[in-house]
Amino acid sequence: MRLAVRLFNLHLGLVLFGVSMALMIRAQLGLASWDVFHQGLAERTGLPFGWLVIGVGALVLLLWIPLRQRPGVGTVSNVIVVGLTVDLVLPLLPQPGHLAVRVGLLIAAILLNGVATGLYIGARLGPGPRDGLMTGLAARGHSIRVMRTAVELAVLAVGWLLGGTVGVGTVLYAVAIGPLAHYFIPKLTVPAPVQDRPEPASVEEAPEPCTA
Repeated sequence: MRLAVRLFNLHLGLVLFGVSMALMIRAQLGLASWDVFHQGLAERTGLPFGWLVIGVGALVLLLWIPLRQRPGVGTVSNVIVVGLTVDLVLPLLPQPGHLAVRVGLLIAAILLNGVATGLYIGARLGPGPRDGLMTGLAARGHSIRVMRTAVELAVLAVGWLLGGTVGVGTVLYAVAIGPLAHYFIPKLTVPAPVQDRPEPASVEEAPEPCTA
């Protein structure tokens, strides 16, 4: 029963994550770093945004090999479900013209992204490709904050050069998603059975949450 809940939360979270990406694209006020990169690639190649999300996720998984990260069910589902959801939802969303509507879409997208992150990471079935890249680097002795920031900035710079949308939404997402994930991940994590739980870690040892 617990596994069924975890699988449900995983896939609900991934679908909502894809919906949040589509809402942010429609808002046209800037995208998250990785989505700037995906959009830039879409502009250059003419390929569907969602398919590029899938393709980039699969390529990032190759970087897990030297980092000795192991994918799980959630990792594979992340690569496929998020991209397909974006491509399904985008055509259903009208193009908003009024700035107030676009701001509303942006805020809804960021909040939904935080909830989605809590659901799919809290399912404990494997991190997303981008999550695993940053946690793998952190496991080699680097600060996860430094590694996440470095990767996000590098991806953002390349995406901007390719023509991706950078704006106030990019900044707002960067500032808000960490605190939102920090709040929602513990709230939405499916607890492990008592016999499987490790000894409680001290505050200094407790890992910090990571988002997609």
